[in-house]
Parts: sequence; structure tokens; C-alpha cells
Amino acid sequence: MDNGKQGKARSAGQGQIDWPGTLLGGRPQRREDLRWQVRNRSAHELWLVIVDASASTRRHRALSDAKGLLAQLFDDAYRQRARLALLTASGQSPQWQVQGLKASKGLADWLEQLGAGGGTPLLAALSEAAHWLVARRKRYPAEQQRVLVMTDGRLKTIDGLAQLACPGLLVDIERGPIRLGRAQELAAGLQLEYRHIDQL
Repeated sequence: MDNGKQGKARSAGQGQIDWPGTLLGGRPQRREDLRWQVRNRSAHELWLVIVDASASTRRHRALSDAKGLLAQLFDDAYRQRARLALLTASGQSPQWQVQGLKASKGLADWLEQLGAGGGTPLLAALSEAAHWLVARRKRYPAEQQRVLVMTDGRLKTIDGLAQLACPGLLVDIERGPIRLGRAQELAAGLQLEYRHIDQL
């Protein structure tokens, strides 16, 4: 369905490329897959961002590099007036930072203070996000939802994955000489496009 902003962004074909929006829609295979920054929109976009900030993401600058990508994403969301939901997975349980608000410059301060530590409650975060998205769709049926998951995939199991039921991208931030490579399996289970951060 190419309606609302998505259709306009794809048909514009000129101006600046909206890279975060393009990547959230999946890997571009041809010029028609590119998103272009547009000012007019008939439907709001919601970007749900789930960040794995567990202790394992401290290794090899994984979280540090992820924060650079997030800064770019937040800036783009702010300029496009997209709504943003932000859920972090670290410690004992996932924590909502923002829930469906317009992106603001204040996110830069939060991002600067973001650190890694504790366990990996990523499965709990995905489950919570799935329920939240269902409720959100009932409240805002015209809203276009996209999801971005940033994780190193270091989970003991990926059984019982919650389905997010919207298009999106999983960015693998696993680094180092020994990689488990579970993020790609996780992306397949969630039916999300997969990219390693080094490819972005």
C-alpha cells in the first residue's frame, strides 16, 4: 500500500534521500525503493525503536556505534515530524523512554547518557512492543508504523517470538572476532529486514 507519506516519499524522486526511512522500509533494491524527504503528508508515521543496551553491547564499541546511528535517526524523525516510540532492553526489564510522541531535540541528551549493562530482556521488550502496537493501531488506524530493532542478538533462546506485524529493520550491532550470528536468525523470526551496522 503506497498511500499517505509513503507514496509521496517514493514518488518524489528528487531532493534529499531519507535514508532512515528507506532502511526502515527494507533494503532498497532499485531506485523506486528509495524514500525521499517530503514536507506534506496525509498520515503520520510512527517509528518504534527497540534498543538492546545489555552488557554484551559494550564490547568492541557496539553500543557506541549504534548511538551514532540513533542520533541520525532521531534527527531525521525530528525534521519529518514523525512520532517516535523508544524502548530500551537492559537490566531486569524493558523500559519505555518515549511512547508515540513527536521526536524532540531532548532525545540527544538521553542518547548521550545511554549506557549498557545488566541482562538482555529483549524478548520481553519485543512482547511488550507487540502489545503496544496493537493498541496503538486501534487508536490511530491511519498511522503508518515502522520498527527498528538494534541488537547484538546474544540471547539464550529466541523461542516464542512476538510478531510486531509491521515492516521494519533489525540492525545487528554484534562486533568482535567471535560472533554468534544470532541476530540474523532473530530478524528472520521477526520477519524483519536484516542489516549489519557495518553495512549502513
